[in-house]
Amino acid sequence: MKSTIEVEINKPQQEVARLFADPANNPKWMHDLKRYEPVSGEEGMPGSSYRLIPRKGNMVFLATVVSRNSNELKLNLETSNVHVSVIGKLKALSPAKTKLVSEEVFTFKGLFNRIFGFFAGKSIKSVHRRHIEDFKKFAEKNSAE
Repeated sequence: MKSTIEVEINKPQQEVARLFADPANNPKWMHDLKRYEPVSGEEGMPGSSYRLIPRKGNMVFLATVVSRNSNELKLNLETSNVHVSVIGKLKALSPAKTKLVSEEVFTFKGLFNRIFGFFAGKSIKSVHRRHIEDFKKFAEKNSAE
């Protein structure tokens, strides 16, 4: 299952890239995330990993940064039931405005999980949209220092 969300953010591309790539910011804009826990590597850099701990439930994702630059961030998220490939692409629309295209591709493991994924698709896409809209609000209120 694939979900793609696009937003325009009233901040320069470099600033949006820094805010988006820093995992310490995730709990500040992901409404359903309690905290993140560094696991290995330099935080937010390629090869590093961290856990995403939810406010409710027990679906803890292990996130691994695949690549990162000012135009794109690629992550892999893993649980025992699902693999999520996340790609955030950034494009400067002007010196003060950036387009973020967030793509998430879910691969459910096992028959039961694939069936669950099929029926939960609308809900998953709704959460993805809310996350990206909340990131936009967060980015426009904050500065990368």
